[in-house]
Amino acid sequence: MTSTVHEITPGVLVSRARLWSSLTTVVVADSRCLVVDPGITPSEIGRVADELRARGLRVDAGFSTHPHWDHVLWSPRWPDAPRWATTACVRRADESRAHNLAEADALAPGHDHDLVGRLVPIPRTHGGALRLPWTGVDSLVVEHDAHAPGHAALVLPGRRVLVAGDMLSDREVPLLDTDAVDPVTDYRRALDLLEAQVVEHRVTALVPGHGSPALGSRDVGERFTADRRYLDAIEHEARHGCGDEPRSACSTRDPRLTDPWVAGEHRAQVAALGRSRG
Repeated sequence: MTSTVHEITPGVLVSRARLWSSLTTVVVADSRCLVVDPGITPSEIGRVADELRARGLRVDAGFSTHPHWDHVLWSPRWPDAPRWATTACVRRADESRAHNLAEADALAPGHDHDLVGRLVPIPRTHGGALRLPWTGVDSLVVEHDAHAPGHAALVLPGRRVLVAGDMLSDREVPLLDTDAVDPVTDYRRALDLLEAQVVEHRVTALVPGHGSPALGSRDVGERFTADRRYLDAIEHEARHGCGDEPRSACSTRDPRLTDPWVAGEHRAQVAALGRSRG
């Protein structure tokens, strides 16, 4: 069997799914590991489980970065591992359970309904940063309001890694929570929060939810630049339109918009922002 799990930096493994280039992240500590956002089909998650077992790794815990269906999946091979998420993420996953199950059945059929979205809120302690209660690797949780309620990134200071969830992708432009009052401002604030963590912990590897990891400080920095440039452009387009600019890309010629699905999401976001400002 060809390996689908690859080490991008010591102690951090990723596996890419076929649908949307979704990335599963595995954080390794000796013979134990934490699995972040496993996806997407049951067979793909099963192959990850096979490879972790072949490497002698036991899955201790999971983490869901946000409550969208493709980030709350799991394997029956890891029955006893707690699956943590922010309190807001757990609440939204519960509220949207029927929708998430329908999406999973339509796009990645075969998942056990009893496992989809069964998340546990991260316990909060008085004072200090929010951390996963996992003893394997120090894992800081950075909660924000971009993309989806209860979204969070995971910072691994000892590994100098940021697991960003559905942000900072080389495949997708920033996908806004257009139900929010001010989704662009929410997104900018989240980028500021994450970049502060990158600077403080000297992050040199970034794993998005979809696409490819960014390796090296320069590549990590370019992801932030690209997302901020897009936010500037979409605000301009929502307010002023873009005339004959190709691909509705407005003042940015963002290469991510060459993907028809991403371009469609962009157009929907422009329309939603236009309505909210009208």
